[in-house]
Amino acid sequence: MSSILILGATSDIAVAIARKFAEEKYSIQLAGRDTEQLKPIQSDIQVRYGVDCTIHAFDAVQFSSHEAFFQGLSPKPDITVCVMGAMFDEDKAFNDWPTAKTMIDTNFSGPVSILNIAGRYYSEQKAGTIVGISSVAGERGRQSKLIYGSSKAAFSAYLAGLRNKLFKDKVHVLSVKPGFVYTKMTAELTLPKPLTAQPSEVANAVFKGVKNKKNTVYVKWMWRWIMLIIKNIPEFQFKKMKL
Repeated sequence: MSSILILGATSDIAVAIARKFAEEKYSIQLAGRDTEQLKPIQSDIQVRYGVDCTIHAFDAVQFSSHEAFFQGLSPKPDITVCVMGAMFDEDKAFNDWPTAKTMIDTNFSGPVSILNIAGRYYSEQKAGTIVGISSVAGERGRQSKLIYGSSKAAFSAYLAGLRNKLFKDKVHVLSVKPGFVYTKMTAELTLPKPLTAQPSEVANAVFKGVKNKKNTVYVKWMWRWIMLIIKNIPEFQFKKMKL
C-alpha cells in the first residue's frame, strides 16, 4: 500500500487531501504541532476508509527537529505533501518583525528545511513525489499581501528549483496554487464565489496532479489567466495601484 505524509495536517485543505488519498486506499501519515487535534481526524479516516492512519508531532519552525522526525517515519512515505501556511494581518507584519518572521518561517523556511530532507531521501531511492501547496499570491508582489505573498513567491521558486534538481532522479515535484479557498483561515473574508475553491476541490486537484505528474496546478483554471494579466501590468503603472 502506498503511503502519503501530510505536513500541517490540521488545516482544512490538509484534511481534505488526507480523505481523498484515504478514499483511494493510501495509508495516511498526519503530522502537525497539535497531535490532540489530529486524533479525531485519525479516527475518522480509519473508520470511514478502513486504511492505516498514524499521527506525528511536527513543528515547521523547529528546524533542528526535522531530520530526526523524517528519519523516524516508518514506513517512509511515497508522497510528501507540505500544506503548512500562515497568513496574518499584513499591517501588523509590516510593523512587527516577529509576526513577519513567523509568516516567513511557516510559509518558506520550514517547508524548505523538511522538503530538503525528503528530497534527499527520494533522490537516493530514485522515486517519490513532493507536493507543495503554494499560492497565486506569490506571482507578483502586492501591498495587500506583502509578507504572505513574498514568502509564497519564495516557496514557489523553491519548488520549481527542486523540480529541476530532482528530475534526473525520477522524483516528481508538484506545485499547487489554489487561489481563494473556503477555510477557517479565510472565514472572516468576503470571497468571490467563482474564484473560490472548496478544500475538496484542492484535494482532487492534488490527487490528479500527482497521478498525471503535473508540474504546476491551478485549482481554479481562471487564476492562471488572472495572474498572467496582473504579471504583465507595467511596473510604472502597477506600483500606483492598490492591489
